[in-house]
This record gives sequence, C-alpha cells and structure tokens, in this order.
Amino acid sequence: MATRQAQGSNNARSPRGELALEYAQGWNVGRSNSSTSSGRDVEPIAEAAAGAAMSARFLRAWRGGWGGGRGRGHATPAGEAPRREKPPWRVLFFGTDHFSTEILRALQAARMPRPDHLVDHLEVVTLPPSHSKVLPVKKYAEQFHLPVHIWPDVGACENFDVGVVASFGRLLSEDLILKFPYGMLNVHPSYLPRWRGPAPIVHTVLHGDTVTGVTVMQIRPKRFDVGPIIKQEEFAIPPRCSAKELEPLLSKEGANMLIAVLQNLPESLTKKKEQPKEGVTNAPKVTVAMSCIQWEEQTAEQILRMHRALGAMMPLKTLWMGSNVKLLDFEEEEILPDFTDKVVAEKEAIPGLVLYHKQLKILVIRCKEGWVGVKTIIHKKKLTATDFYNGYLHSWPQNNSQTAVKNCRFQTLKLTPVKKKLKGSLSMQNNSDTIFSNM
Repeated sequence: MATRQAQGSNNARSPRGELALEYAQGWNVGRSNSSTSSGRDVEPIAEAAAGAAMSARFLRAWRGGWGGGRGRGHATPAGEAPRREKPPWRVLFFGTDHFSTEILRALQAARMPRPDHLVDHLEVVTLPPSHSKVLPVKKYAEQFHLPVHIWPDVGACENFDVGVVASFGRLLSEDLILKFPYGMLNVHPSYLPRWRGPAPIVHTVLHGDTVTGVTVMQIRPKRFDVGPIIKQEEFAIPPRCSAKELEPLLSKEGANMLIAVLQNLPESLTKKKEQPKEGVTNAPKVTVAMSCIQWEEQTAEQILRMHRALGAMMPLKTLWMGSNVKLLDFEEEEILPDFTDKVVAEKEAIPGLVLYHKQLKILVIRCKEGWVGVKTIIHKKKLTATDFYNGYLHSWPQNNSQTAVKNCRFQTLKLTPVKKKLKGSLSMQNNSDTIFSNM
C-alpha cells in the first residue's frame, strides 16, 4: 500500500501526471461554476455519468503512461522512448501557413548540431493541400527532409516530449494532448484573451488596434485559445500596418518566445497563469461577406482598415450600376481638404458618390464620413482610375445615358445566402496564399 502511495505521488509530480490532474481539476471547477451560474445543482444522474466518464479517461491515461514507472529513473513501457527532463527535446510540430512556417524555421534552427541544441528530433503534421496548392509548412518540411504527416495522421506521438502548434486550425482531442509528457504549446499572434480564434491578425487590423502581442500558451481540449499563458509579450503596431505586413513581425516574435520557453520547459510550465476573464474577444474566420463595403454605414477610416486587413487575401467589393465591382490599390494619403470642401459645396455628397481627381489620377468615393481614394478597380476587366473615368464618369458617357448623375455611385453589395455558401469562408489555416493566424 505504501509503495502504491509513493508511486501515485511520483506520478502526480510527472509532467503527464500534472497535466492529467490539471484537466481533472479544471473539469471540477467548470462543473462547480456551472452549478453556481444556473442557480441549482446538477442533476444526480448527469453528474454521476460525467464524473464516471472523466474518471475513466483519467484512469486509462494513467495506466497508459502516467503511472509510477514514468518517474525519473524508472523504466519506460516497451516501444516508447523514455521521458526527458531537459533539452534536447523531441518535438512534433502542427502548422500550415506562412506564420507557422516561421515557427518551424526556428525549431529547425534549434535542431542544428551544437553542444546546446534544443531539439534533436522534429516531425511535422499539416493539413491536406488546399486547392491543389502545397501548404508552406509542408514545402519547408520537405526542403529540410523532415518527416511529414497529413492530418488526421499524427504519427507516433508517444515518442515526443512536447507538441508545438501554430496556425493549425483544428481542435485537438484530450487523448492526443495527453500523449505528450509536457502537453502541447500554441504560439498565438495576439495578446490573449483578446482575439481568440483563427484570424487574430486580421481582426487586430480590422478593428484598428494600436497594440497587439504574441502569446505562448498551453493547449486545452475542446476550445480554441483558452489554455494557461506560459509567456506573453506586447507589440506596438506600426501606423497604417496591413495584416500582411504585421504577420511576419509577429511570427518572428513568436518564434523567439517559443525558443525561450523550450530552453527551460519544465520551469516555464510551473510559471504558467490562467487567462484573465475580462477583455475576451473572438476572431472568427474571415468570410467573403466581410469584404463588402457598406458606404452608408462605414467611415473612410473603417474602409481603409478593411483594405489593410483583407486586401492581401481578397479585394473589397461593391456594386456599380447593378454589377459587381472589386476595388484595388486604395490611396492611404488623405484627400486634399480643399477638394472635398469644393465637392460638398457644389454637389450632394451622398455615400457611394464617385468622382475623379485629375491631379492624383484616382477615384474619390464618399463614405459615411470622409472620402477614400482608389487607384484600380476590376469591372469585367482590370481598369485604372483614369480608364474608369473615361468609360463611365466622363461627360460624354453620362450625356448619352438615361441614368441620372446622382445615381452614378457605388452601392453596397449584399451577398445572398446562396453566394455565401458557394464562396464559402476563408481561413489562414487552409490557404497557403493568405495571412490568417492560428488556433
């Protein structure tokens, strides 16, 4: 009996044991909070069933590798590599896009032979190709001859010390997480709990944040980006920075932070802290509908932020005389005040009104507040602002048209449910040409 108690104590102190106890305690806390918030106790039968299920999972995991035999200096089950207490680590990496490729690049550099190398074995899990394009992570892994597994195949997880995730976009099961002695770490490009979800960089720019950050956190099952924080740094966003420009800055910061965590992984895990309950915001997947400009409801600054956030993935969309039009190459410089003052004085400046600025050679469009300038549009074909003016705004096509000048304006494009379904949604995890981020 004494031997079993001692083994149980050793097991609780092992990384897997601590991880299992944490999940069990987290379940108990969640159950308690649920009872409190509902104002009544959980039904006895439901509570017993939930408790039995959690106990069964805990017992299976304990028998599978958390037992006393996994403590320091004890034997390891046949076919499974012994658990390590210090570097170099065996890392299984989960990623897809350019953001995650930068994290993988740092792990590969840490694998280079030298006395203090952090990683001695590295394999990669990625998603199937999107639209027949090879994902950046897979391309990089093949370049450096790293073993690659295509999800849901994850290889032999029991042979690794820790899992590392960056912009993977799939919920990971509790059974998978618990196969790693040190759990799974996620490099997330936001200052959590702000912007949980798959597209934090896009939403950071879209909402005009001036400060963001990077968080290295421990993954918990069933929900994205709710695990405890291991390391976190704030990052000032440069003025007028686009999502495409911000992504490499945050990926390099995240790569450096991950390496710092891996240098002393056991100690880093002891210093983790729960995320604050205040300030939680969500960053859902980007959809085509998000690119439709609403001239009557959005200011010039809001539309420019849309372009900075989404422009590298998809052009902003509007309607011209009933036809879909895409707007490219927005002018970031402010339109001359004397020009806008003159327009307001001479014409009814209704939202969507399109004018041509001859000196700047751009289209100038009225918003709810202010004006935006556009250099290029796609209307059946790609047109410069001058081309569009000559074809649609010059006096001769207007004089030969039955359409009133005041109706020559851009209008909001409202996608129907059918179009939304056909277009689908875009996410950084599934498109190698986009810059979305993370779990």
